[in-house]
Amino acid sequence: MGDAFPTTGIFRRGYGKDAVDEFFIDARHAYEGGLPAEQFSAEQVRQASFPRQRNGYDTQAVDAAMSRLEAAFVQRDRADHIAVNGEGAWYEKVADRATTLYPRLLRPYGQRFSHPRSGIGYNAEQVDDLLDQIAAFFDDREDLAADDVRHTLFKAARGKKAYAMGPVDAYLGRAVEILLSVN
Repeated sequence: MGDAFPTTGIFRRGYGKDAVDEFFIDARHAYEGGLPAEQFSAEQVRQASFPRQRNGYDTQAVDAAMSRLEAAFVQRDRADHIAVNGEGAWYEKVADRATTLYPRLLRPYGQRFSHPRSGIGYNAEQVDDLLDQIAAFFDDREDLAADDVRHTLFKAARGKKAYAMGPVDAYLGRAVEILLSVN
């Protein structure tokens, strides 16, 4: 059996092959076996991380596959929910989750997330700009795809010009989940 993804070569580090292979085997089993979301979900796909190794799998190829896998789990959950409860119930569930995002969008620029206690964080102005795009999606139905949020890179910043990374990542993860649920 060959490699599941392109490799980086011996001079560059990529994702550890064994860890990636094991994750995708588990994901396939969960998806095909129809395991409940509590056992394997889109959120687990989004939060997965892999050790780095020389001659590992190319990170961009694996990340792209992870994005497709996350979308597949969301779509499976959507289809299952609609089959049992109807489409209206699905959109109500998504709307309930989306309302948890909205209060942060109403906060003033520079105060939407906590600032890092020490070290670096994400550039607050860039994060605020992305949050404005999310607000426009909710308010005005402006176009915004999950990949637009998922692939946004923020410059590093310090102090009051930065937001702590963890809360921003968690918030954007929820936004991606909602975008995948309605698109």
